[in-house]
Amino acid sequence: MPLPRVMLADDHTILVEAFRMLLQTHCEIVGSVSDGRALLESAPQLKPAVVIVDIGMPLMNGFEAGLRLKELMPAVKLIFLTMNGDPELAMEAMRSGASGYLLKSSAGSELIRAIEMALKGKTYVTPQIARGMEKAFINNPVVKVRDKKLTPRQREVVHLLAEGKSMKEIASVLNVTPRTVAFHKYRVMEVLSLKTTADLIQYAIKSRILIP
Repeated sequence: MPLPRVMLADDHTILVEAFRMLLQTHCEIVGSVSDGRALLESAPQLKPAVVIVDIGMPLMNGFEAGLRLKELMPAVKLIFLTMNGDPELAMEAMRSGASGYLLKSSAGSELIRAIEMALKGKTYVTPQIARGMEKAFINNPVVKVRDKKLTPRQREVVHLLAEGKSMKEIASVLNVTPRTVAFHKYRVMEVLSLKTTADLIQYAIKSRILIP
């Protein structure tokens, strides 16, 4: 019986190599990419059955890239791998069709288990996060939709920040000054009551903010 075709998407080379070593006897690793856009370009050609996606990748975050890939390849199984233990983000991932959600601190056996379950049409979530998801659902059974009072330019800035771009890089893309970018970022954080850049990026991922 042929081994299942698996693709890796992570911008940390040492982790990709570790995954290859871990999975080589269980799967056929058909390729790896280091950013979200490359994932969307390569996966349709490589035709993996399972894609293991790091959420925090450059150019396009893995969450957005993974969900776009599901639109292109509905049968592909997505397993998100992240440092982010936010149960609400995990809930959003599973609602959007993911087959797995694991922390990078999870044991290697969990990743193998997640792949096996995904191929059987089941889902797997790291137990620590699963407990948090249960509590989050009990406390807030209705999905919270945050009012997005952002201008188109503010949404562009948030999107580019979520892709890992610096203030200077964003200024170049939008053809404005870095000071203007900083102003927009400050206003967005004020409007959304966010305290850190990490909070802003997490908001962008959850809200799937895209450049029109």
